[in-house]
Amino acid sequence: MTTALRPAASGGSSSRGSSSDGRPSAVTARDLARATAPRQQRGARFKLWAGTICTALVVLPVALAGLLPLPDADAQDLSRRRLPPLSEGHLFGTDQLGRDLLSRILHGGQVSLTVGILAVLVSGLIGIAAGAAAGFFGGWVDTVVSRLLEAQLALPLLMMLLLVVALFGPSVTVITCVIAIAQWPEVARLTRSLVLVEREKPYVAAARVLGLRGWSVLGRHVIPNVIRQASLVVLLLLAQAVLLESALSFLGAGPQRPFATWGRIISDGQDYITTSWWLVTLPGLVIALLVVGVNLVGDGLRDRTRATKTPRGARIPRGTRAARLKKGA
Repeated sequence: MTTALRPAASGGSSSRGSSSDGRPSAVTARDLARATAPRQQRGARFKLWAGTICTALVVLPVALAGLLPLPDADAQDLSRRRLPPLSEGHLFGTDQLGRDLLSRILHGGQVSLTVGILAVLVSGLIGIAAGAAAGFFGGWVDTVVSRLLEAQLALPLLMMLLLVVALFGPSVTVITCVIAIAQWPEVARLTRSLVLVEREKPYVAAARVLGLRGWSVLGRHVIPNVIRQASLVVLLLLAQAVLLESALSFLGAGPQRPFATWGRIISDGQDYITTSWWLVTLPGLVIALLVVGVNLVGDGLRDRTRATKTPRGARIPRGTRAARLKKGA
């Protein structure tokens, strides 16, 4: 017994498309909205917006700390010690010496963010250069860079940082260089893997046929094609750099006084955590907000680069299944 298939009516449901033989399609507009690509796009947009807001809530006040009407970060008033948050004239309260906690957090954030940004820039330059050379030229260059990566990754990170700081002193320059040297392997590994893929593509062979030398091909053609993906890793390393600087400052190996870094503020207030919780909690929340914001921005940019979508204004050719589904939706 066979069942005849009736053709789709011309005035059928507007929520369904039509197949090539005239039958109504089972794919609806709701199904298209639930597809993987639209969900990834919505998730990437949410991450970008949320990460940008979280990062801006920390970075903008820190950058404008010198222009805001705040008390001096080092001005002491022993009669107003350990005032709770929302006290008169002190939004975040005061510390154990009567200093305004908000002012110390914002001015200390300038040091922490400066160290973190400089560290990721230096580590990004070293990692991209070393990884690109290793992936493109191979041979002894790849061997040397790979062995350096493996040797450094085998060492305990925090112990290595403490050893170098103990040998050369806890200055801002030393801390920046130490964090940069500690982070370059992650950028180099990713750049090397990307360059290994790029060097096998036809445009590299065409550039060599035209007479371009290896360094010229690498600098003018290969690196511009991988710099976008590598820069996302550099952005994610900013959060790690801030955490490393805060950890060193908390242990007493960070920039010394008069620099008031986030780690030192937390270290100074840890003795009063049971009676004055804001001395440790508020600086910790600022660090957490920055780290979460930077990670969300990095993840959103990474998901956005992976997503494939039709450019705005582009026309879908008539007669294709995509055009029929779009018309039915």
